[in-house]
Amino acid sequence: MPNAADLLRTAKRQLRRANVWSMARRGDLVGQLMLHERLEDPYPLYERIRAQGPLYRSGLGLHAVTSHDLCTRVLRDPAFARRNEEPARVTPPGEQGPSGDTNFLQEELSDHMRWRRLVAPAFRPRKIGEYRRRTEEVAHRLLDQALAKGEFDLVTDFASPLPITVISELLGLTDVDVELFAHYGLITGKAIDGIRSNRQAREFRTAVRELDELFAGLVRKRRDEPGDDLVSELLKPQGDQALPEREIVGTCQLLLTAGFETTTNLVSNAALRLMADPVQWEKLVADPELAPAAAEESLRYDPPVQYSIRVAREEFEAAGRRLPPDTVLMLVLGGANRDPDVFVDPHRFDITRPDATSHLAFLSGAHYCVGAPLARMEADVALKALAERVPGLRPAGRPVRRPTAALRGLLHLPAAA
Repeated sequence: MPNAADLLRTAKRQLRRANVWSMARRGDLVGQLMLHERLEDPYPLYERIRAQGPLYRSGLGLHAVTSHDLCTRVLRDPAFARRNEEPARVTPPGEQGPSGDTNFLQEELSDHMRWRRLVAPAFRPRKIGEYRRRTEEVAHRLLDQALAKGEFDLVTDFASPLPITVISELLGLTDVDVELFAHYGLITGKAIDGIRSNRQAREFRTAVRELDELFAGLVRKRRDEPGDDLVSELLKPQGDQALPEREIVGTCQLLLTAGFETTTNLVSNAALRLMADPVQWEKLVADPELAPAAAEESLRYDPPVQYSIRVAREEFEAAGRRLPPDTVLMLVLGGANRDPDVFVDPHRFDITRPDATSHLAFLSGAHYCVGAPLARMEADVALKALAERVPGLRPAGRPVRRPTAALRGLLHLPAAA
């Protein structure tokens, strides 16, 4: 029988959900997004938000921003915090769920920069070049297996196991269970939209606990047997201090899940769009060296991360208005990436677009994605391999989207050669 605390949490969750539903039915555009009514194509909704001006005030207590210029300003301004620091609980959309983990995305700027300096060497050009050959080997092995089936799932057979394998090897994990790690990614990714039920909260805590145990064991092993991996590097003393195990475990959790989720969604979103646009696909097949440009245009056109939440630490002025401290901003990256003030004909997918790299898919400023070079390299390898090995790539069934608004990607993408 549930106790009083459980009943109270459930009641609050139901009230919050009812409020989102009520606001959405009354025309609140953010409420409609939060109800996952626009998963197939949220971009017309973003244009409706844009039409309301640079700051769209939602009845859910936040302002939505689709302006590329304003999103960039906020992302680069340390006066805006990444999120509210609140106790673990059932959370509304846009807040992280309960975890208890420690990672540098949750830290204040000084600690974030300290951690960033520690992990950054793993993503420098020389290291990315070392990872590339292994990524190519994995990509072609996965395609050998997929093509042997005739019809295959481009997500589960290719776009997901490729980055999972690469990031696992970077961290020093061996004999990884690809399906289990993909499950962890789905559970933690759904939490970004907010913890919406007690069951989801339990699943999230279970995933975090299991990852905790996995990486705690790896840290202990690397203390005794250092290797050529990131965990071994993090264990080395920094000056006269060593990183606490808790910080290393939290960093590994973040790098594992964020390290493959973005790339999985990037590759699957790009493949879906390319299959729907024969002209662009034929350009890539004719010149596979366009793969990096195709990845950048996909990041702009249909980014894996659709929005990010920021909270003002102090009063600020935007769009001719003064807003108080604690104002919550939803930076709609998917909308900013199609801002007509920045991109010509922004709703057209064009892998030869010259300014595609101006997108905000990897954020900007101090929180610019430290793993962006790895994601770009993996997407380059994946799209180039598809163009070279599967020139007749075509849909073989209905794609299935992941049930999240903040992270945009696919669970399944049936395809054939």
